[in-house]
Amino acid sequence: MSAPRLGAIESGGTKFVCLIGSAPDRIEAEIRFPTGEPAPTLTRAIDFFQERIAVTGPLDAVGIASFGPLELRPGHAEFGHLAATPKPGWSGVDVAGPVAAALGVPVGIDTDVNGAALGEGRWGAARGLDTYVYLTVGTGIGGGAVIGGKVVRGLVHTEMGHLTVPRIAGDTFPGSCPYHSDCWEGLAGGEAMGARWGTPAEELAGDALREALRLEVAYLAAGLRNIVYTTAPQRIVIGGGVAELSGLFPLLRAELSATLAGYPGLPEHAAEDFVVPAQLGGLAGPAGGLVLAAEAAAAAKHARHRQRSGAGPSGGTYA
Repeated sequence: MSAPRLGAIESGGTKFVCLIGSAPDRIEAEIRFPTGEPAPTLTRAIDFFQERIAVTGPLDAVGIASFGPLELRPGHAEFGHLAATPKPGWSGVDVAGPVAAALGVPVGIDTDVNGAALGEGRWGAARGLDTYVYLTVGTGIGGGAVIGGKVVRGLVHTEMGHLTVPRIAGDTFPGSCPYHSDCWEGLAGGEAMGARWGTPAEELAGDALREALRLEVAYLAAGLRNIVYTTAPQRIVIGGGVAELSGLFPLLRAELSATLAGYPGLPEHAAEDFVVPAQLGGLAGPAGGLVLAAEAAAAAKHARHRQRSGAGPSGGTYA
């Protein structure tokens, strides 16, 4: 059987990435453009797929990895809609519905970090594992937990960036989170680093970089300890701009080992392959979209089978 022909959208706060393919190394078409007002931005994404479909044939499904917060409870009236978001004009917007209506194919949707987690699990740094955490440390901090092969979500998706972490002695920075001030994201996200040091993290050098790394790894390790103890991951994968700072990972592994303080004493927690950089880079989110598309196509096929057998439909994706 030939591979499914899938569409993927990474709906980011600053840019949209749309592609058609079946895997990160099998992409036949791609477009990237800035995130603007909701209607024209979604229309541009839809136009991309419609133009390609007209030339090269239909898609089996589309997957969307979107910034949030999102309503993701299957069967909920607002499924696929954004909740209150700091992105101007996007609160309450139906992200998935217009794509499904215009293209007439099953559409799956999840958060951008959950999408990236799925992408790294299928093709990247968590390949072969069924219980792991993907963390992005960019402007803010976000995380997706995959446990037993399934992304964790319930009333809402995970919001790891808003965990509470202990303040480091002598640190007087108030924090940058508009909701909690000095939560994990407010103390260790890229925006926090820029505000703390007066320059973007990637532009730091010399003594300022060394001090920034000291604080950053201390805060990151404090948050990762919470994650280790609550999700028992086989691996933690970290992406985002802050994760690209030179020398971060060896320092972070050492600091995490120290903050775990010998409990539960697993040698795996000190191994070099326990906390690792993401492998897919800028394709992690779109790759997750491909996974979501494949899941949506499978769910739609299952729903059709249930309807033919008289079992009735099941909710959760657009079809």
